[in-house]
Amino acid sequence: MKPWLLFLVIFTLHFTGKGQENLSADTVAMEEIVVKSYLSEQAYLSTPASVAVLDAKQLRIHTDLSLLPALNLVPGVRMEERSPGSYRLSIRGSLLRSPFGVRNVKIYLDEFPLTDAGGNTYLNLIDPSAACRIEVLRGPDGSLFGANSGGVFLLGLNSGTSDTTSLEAGLRSGSYGLLHQHVSATYTAGPIRFSGNQAYQRSDGYRSNSSMHRLFVQGVSSYQYGKNNSIKLLLMYADLGYRTPGGLTLAQYEEDPRQARPASRLNPGAVEQKAGIYNKTLFSGLSNTLFITDRVRMVTSAFGSATKFENPFITNYEIRDEKNLGLRTFADVYSRPDANFPWKLSLGMEGQQGSQDIANYSNNGGLADSLTASDNLRIRQAFYFSRYTATIAERLTTEMAVSYNTNTYFYDKGATTTGMRTFGGQWMPRLALSYKVNKALTVRTTISKGYSPPTIAEVRSSNNQINTGLTPESGWNREAGFRITLWKNRLMADVAAYRYDLKHAIVRRTDDTGAEYFSNAGGTRQLGLEIYSRLWLVVPRMHGVFRSLQMAGSYTYSHFNFRDYSVGSSDYSGNKLTGVPPIVAVVSLEAGLSAGLSIFAEINSTSSLPLNDGNTAEASGYQLLISKIQWSRQWSETTLLNLYVGGNNLLNQKFSLGNDINAFGGRYYNAAPPVNFFAGFNITFK
Repeated sequence: MKPWLLFLVIFTLHFTGKGQENLSADTVAMEEIVVKSYLSEQAYLSTPASVAVLDAKQLRIHTDLSLLPALNLVPGVRMEERSPGSYRLSIRGSLLRSPFGVRNVKIYLDEFPLTDAGGNTYLNLIDPSAACRIEVLRGPDGSLFGANSGGVFLLGLNSGTSDTTSLEAGLRSGSYGLLHQHVSATYTAGPIRFSGNQAYQRSDGYRSNSSMHRLFVQGVSSYQYGKNNSIKLLLMYADLGYRTPGGLTLAQYEEDPRQARPASRLNPGAVEQKAGIYNKTLFSGLSNTLFITDRVRMVTSAFGSATKFENPFITNYEIRDEKNLGLRTFADVYSRPDANFPWKLSLGMEGQQGSQDIANYSNNGGLADSLTASDNLRIRQAFYFSRYTATIAERLTTEMAVSYNTNTYFYDKGATTTGMRTFGGQWMPRLALSYKVNKALTVRTTISKGYSPPTIAEVRSSNNQINTGLTPESGWNREAGFRITLWKNRLMADVAAYRYDLKHAIVRRTDDTGAEYFSNAGGTRQLGLEIYSRLWLVVPRMHGVFRSLQMAGSYTYSHFNFRDYSVGSSDYSGNKLTGVPPIVAVVSLEAGLSAGLSIFAEINSTSSLPLNDGNTAEASGYQLLISKIQWSRQWSETTLLNLYVGGNNLLNQKFSLGNDINAFGGRYYNAAPPVNFFAGFNITFK
């Protein structure tokens, strides 16, 4: 155990012993955490799931530039950044099949699925300043969310749900040409509420060929009719572009970590080909909530998106036109509020249909040249779900849920090849129990099935071939845990241990040109331990030098291995799972001082991790320290000014924050920036 992690445990135990001390008169009561993932609010303490909740304050204290530091504080979650704009997100090791972006994790934007029919999620389109809340459900959860074997990620936007009218603007700049600007506004007039967010970010990047830009515009309007009924409209547009420097060999990484992938004997380099990704997406959703009676609620959401995607790569230039359309509807039936045996039954479905026109051209110095391949793919996927939950004697919370999932894709390569592949209906059951031992302690256990068919990006990867041999991965997850809150919610701890046996795990590989393809491994055995704790050393108060002092920490232990996995004459059975660090420990400290000053610091200690299935190469571990100092001034009853300055990688570690796993020729490494700084301000009018 790291010395500072041992210190955290001792420190926590020391203060736990003082749990019955009275709070002073000028302190602010600690609010109980509420979980909203399961279609209604419920207490975090008794929720029978491994769930993490990040509110707006927790997201903002890190930085408005990226969700990465805040999410990596959640045990079991790993977000990587290969270069500005190129992010990857995994829950419990699901990065194995993600060259970039998000796969194997279902993501929702408010109540609308951001994950498309083909299984891809463009999370990097969202500007972090627009996020006001994130809930992460760790482990497979098909009860309400359909096919996934990694987990579920629910992102809440600034939706104007409060009764205030406000305007906020911010500007920040930093090392390597970083510039970020955002404006957000909320307006309330009787039953009408509106919120809007606009943001622009650019960066030159630390490495050659790693510049990025992103324009983000989003608006949410809602209208309440009747007592509780409402209708909501969401519109979002993003224009994202970033260069991709490419992975380096160890020798290249040691020689000059800032260089982009150089030319080889067979292929030009990333700079010559202007390698990058350009994504323009329009997303919209319309949702209606109707209370048929005071005990029956019906929610119906329609959503759609259109994406223009371009990817000039080393060996080709790919252009995709993607369209997606979907519907989600469910009904909730409740017990009476004063019932001795409170229960709720939810029934619903979600379906999506998508089409992708994909064309590949030869890449002539960053320009699309002659056509080399052209395919049309259509995807249909749907799932039907039911969930029943009840509380017995105010102590035992039970959840029984199941979803039935279907997935079909059609492909057309012109006159040469047409066909379809159907993954038959798959049941995903879930049973969870939570028992309240006393007011401070609950224990829980869960058994659930994970299931995830291959995404379209895996069926038709950058080698331009339709891979009809891929099969879905599936497996059973069993876990147990407990939560405890003491000292009037000043101390909270959450512990979960699990075993996940996954069959037919999908893994990424690359050929000698760098083009990727995917195959099924025999399976994985994943044993894990996740610990999260939060301790208010000084509860927020109005007087004193320390107005507040909070410490938070997480610890993730991942003992993940391949099972029955062979490629040709190579047997990888028993090897460590590629790309997963065995140990990640994070500690953060936030101090509110007098005169409007506050200090935040977080250190992330990540162990070394294997870079290929054979475990013959590994990325070294690192300790990533970030810090931020902020000064706030209330100029008037309606105006608040925040000034801040901060730094990343303050220990000046040399490491790769996003590796290209199983890369041909050992091109695994993507160097992260050394010590770098940022500064900015926010001004809010209410």
